[in-house]
Amino acid sequence: MKTNSIYSFITCTVLLFSTSCKDETTKTEHTKTETAMSDNILLQDYTGPYGGVPAFDKMKVDQIQPAVIEGMSQGLKDIEAIANNTEVPTFENTIEAMERAGHGLDNVFTYYGIFSSNMSSPEFREVQSQLAPKLSDYRSKINQNEALFKRVKAVYDASQTNPLPADQQRVTQLVYKGFEMNGAELDAEKKKRYAEINKELSSLYNKFGDNVLHDEENYITYLTKDQLDGLSDGFIKSAAKIATDNGKDGQYAITNTRSSMDPFLTYSTERELRKQVWTNYYSRGDNGDQYDNNTLIAEILKLRRERVKLLGYSNYAEWRLQDRMAKTPANAMGLMEAVWPAAIARVKEEVVDMQDVAGDDLKIQPWDYRFYAEKVRQKKYNLDSDEVKQYLQLDKLTQALFYTAGRLFNYKFTPVKEGKVPVFHEDVKVWEVTDKDSGKAIGLWYLDPFARPGKRSGAWATTYRSHTTFDGPKTVLASNNSNFVKPAPGEAVLVSWDDAETFFHEFGHALHFFSSNVKYPTLNGGVRDYTEFQSQLLERWLSTDEVINQFLVHNKTGKPIPDSLVQKIKKASTFNQGFATTEYLASALMDMKLHLADPENIDIDAFERETLAELNMPSELPMRHRTPHFGHVFSGEGYATAYYGYMWADVLTSDASEAFKNAPDGFYDKAVADKLVKYLFAPRNSIDPAEAFRLFRGRDAKIEALLRDRGFPVPTNN
Repeated sequence: MKTNSIYSFITCTVLLFSTSCKDETTKTEHTKTETAMSDNILLQDYTGPYGGVPAFDKMKVDQIQPAVIEGMSQGLKDIEAIANNTEVPTFENTIEAMERAGHGLDNVFTYYGIFSSNMSSPEFREVQSQLAPKLSDYRSKINQNEALFKRVKAVYDASQTNPLPADQQRVTQLVYKGFEMNGAELDAEKKKRYAEINKELSSLYNKFGDNVLHDEENYITYLTKDQLDGLSDGFIKSAAKIATDNGKDGQYAITNTRSSMDPFLTYSTERELRKQVWTNYYSRGDNGDQYDNNTLIAEILKLRRERVKLLGYSNYAEWRLQDRMAKTPANAMGLMEAVWPAAIARVKEEVVDMQDVAGDDLKIQPWDYRFYAEKVRQKKYNLDSDEVKQYLQLDKLTQALFYTAGRLFNYKFTPVKEGKVPVFHEDVKVWEVTDKDSGKAIGLWYLDPFARPGKRSGAWATTYRSHTTFDGPKTVLASNNSNFVKPAPGEAVLVSWDDAETFFHEFGHALHFFSSNVKYPTLNGGVRDYTEFQSQLLERWLSTDEVINQFLVHNKTGKPIPDSLVQKIKKASTFNQGFATTEYLASALMDMKLHLADPENIDIDAFERETLAELNMPSELPMRHRTPHFGHVFSGEGYATAYYGYMWADVLTSDASEAFKNAPDGFYDKAVADKLVKYLFAPRNSIDPAEAFRLFRGRDAKIEALLRDRGFPVPTNN
């Protein structure tokens, strides 16, 4: 996340630099002058082409702490000026002024995010640990500024009688709600405890993330030449390079990341090694040592419950979901519980198929699931995932992203000459984004595709500058970040179908940033169970004929993917949905149940085991994210009681995709695409999400579309 407007900063107590709360604060002449006077490059306004770009080539870890401290000092001065204004509170002198406040700190967080997510180091983690409580104090000083809240409330109350223009009304509502949810109306004693809790939590979140990163970096499995059976040549060459880079020349490294673990478990014939790699991955944060997260989680849950009780809520989930689409924990649980039985029933069917292949002498274990699922895929559909992978080249998939953006959004992507725009690592590439017809500048797209030490796992999107027209239009600086295994020199980067979908997914976030048409920075923020919808929807374009026929070509021969293979892919589209749905839903249900449970004396390990048993979780597979490394939920609060949001968004996705399927020109139908951009992408958070979907679809979304998508039975109404 890049926190930008003051509202976004004070309401986002989430893991910094995830994909939430991406708003860009614009500048007043006052803040522009103040930040320009600073000697610290991290505080200064961006300079150079494209309306200014971050000075990634000049950033240093030792600049972070003084820049944050100076930025907080300036931000508090901005806030005090607003709070102590003697004029009658108005939208302009209160809400708009808050939108402009704290610009210098926004710039710092661009660099902070890179050091946190892309280029972490022991030196930075120490700085991060020292800053966490200071940043918490900063948030509390704004949240609990009584004079400031009094002015905000005055503007909000007046708007209830005399409504403002729609976008101003929405900003005012969001700002007021943010203060209300963060304790602005508590008495002095409760405010003090509320701030203390936030400070404690900030340190715990930081420690949780550091522990997971430690286990990802230090649990590497090294193989010898006689332990490579089943692995592809490309994977072997990459593993050899990683081993050599780690001082293990002649060996082969399986790193403790999903991008390395997943293909190894899918193809390696070495069952004991599969077990070892699986155990390393799913034991992150759960190794009974100084990096174990179980005690931290229990403390986090207790503090979260205590904090929301100060506000009068019975549990954290009730507090958190009030401004989400789901509104209540019961609604979120209702969706998950409606899908869960079909998911685990499908797992049973999948296990029967796998057991037939494995034979009676071997019982399917979690480290076997991917391996035998692949065998079943080949048997039932004559579909070999590694064969498909030969047609999924990263550079071609990147071109497919651009093609899709061109057809739907009318965007053109042009490579920026190396050296013109500073980057923080040699792997990062940059493209200029313009309107295809007018040539109007939209922004820049940064891509950081490869895994490396110090880079957090997974895939994500963020902004270095978001669009607003508040004080003049701003071009967007957006980035996508992946953890593909870097190939050996001269080899193509080949990815799985799942990874290709994820690549499209994260690009969907980028398109959401680029298409923004909002005026005020706060309106670039997201609603957690809605913000994944647009990106999940974009995944659907990977399997369109236009993308398949143009961009899926063999990495050696250059020949297009055969139609026979395409038909196999489409026929197998719902294959292994039991696994995919169950591993995800188990994590989402665990997230919600942990926050609904009494946290006093909670034993996290026992709670996880007992909850899975109550759910009848199939023993043959794990949760996607086991609790001790569930960074979405415990490295911050972005997805706490919100991991269900992927499924909530997927209901919207499935329903919206049927609008394209039924259109005259399918997924490239111009009329539907125009509505997609107009109602679902461009408004960001300037329209209530439920209303935005109704404007696009003409009605609310229906769960039946999701069930059809996954090949699950659709209940009939009697």
